[in-house]
Amino acid sequence: MKKRILFVCLGNICRSPAAQGIMQSMIDKNGLQDQFELDSAGLYGGHAGDLPDHRMRVHAYQRGYNLTHRSRQVRISDFDNFDVIVAMDDSNFSSLKAMAPTLDAENKIVRMIDYVRGFPQYDSVPDPYYEGAEGFEIVLDLLEDGCRNMIESLQ
Repeated sequence: MKKRILFVCLGNICRSPAAQGIMQSMIDKNGLQDQFELDSAGLYGGHAGDLPDHRMRVHAYQRGYNLTHRSRQVRISDFDNFDVIVAMDDSNFSSLKAMAPTLDAENKIVRMIDYVRGFPQYDSVPDPYYEGAEGFEIVLDLLEDGCRNMIESLQ
């Protein structure tokens, strides 16, 4: 049975689609497609239907990731449809907890940073939207580390 994982950030145009793309690439490279099913969504619906932010796509592409996900907003049904819901920061985590329709649904919510081991100076995956190139690179570094460890821990 596949482990269904939903990555969530604010707008679903930077961090969560990057996490989805990075983890999917790792799954594909390791032949684990039968073990995982991935998606991403945002708490804010204003970017619905949009591709990830151009800057994130460029930085991800330079690392070999092609981000093609179309933004969508988190739905209450996601709490039934996914086994793990991964928040990128504490604000996302709190908002998801407030949305969760049941205690079981609330218990599915985890922080991405809890899977990141190589960057102890970070307590969340920061939003790079208002940052320069370095912000996008840091997010990708954090997500690569976290996704690798998440796959390992969920297998």
